[in-house]
Amino acid sequence: MRIIVFTRTLVKNEYLSSEDVDVIVKSCKKCIFTRIKGKSLPTGSSLIKIYTTTIQGTRRIVILFDEESKAGHFLFFRSKDDSIGKNISIKNPSFKKLLQKYLILWDRDMESDNYDIIKLS
Repeated sequence: MRIIVFTRTLVKNEYLSSEDVDVIVKSCKKCIFTRIKGKSLPTGSSLIKIYTTTIQGTRRIVILFDEESKAGHFLFFRSKDDSIGKNISIKNPSFKKLLQKYLILWDRDMESDNYDIIKLS
């Protein structure tokens, strides 16, 4: 991953602090992730899940990864103990429903240039 894109709506929806953004960036730099299945993803993209540990406990990060540009687009930052974080899978109805909502919000922010980019290298 070369860059990570944080759309402002998803940062707000996930209640990210600047410390959370730092954890996400640090975790993405390690390039240790698992590809997961998604539904209705943009062409040429995939979903990746990253495990990380913070002072507050174990967290899960979900990134929409653009295969061509190698850009990661932030979607989720969840505790492993919440309804999304404990089962980040398209088989989890809560995850599937929120993923569809977040993809719409992500698309709107991308089209309106409502995002920030952080270089990883």
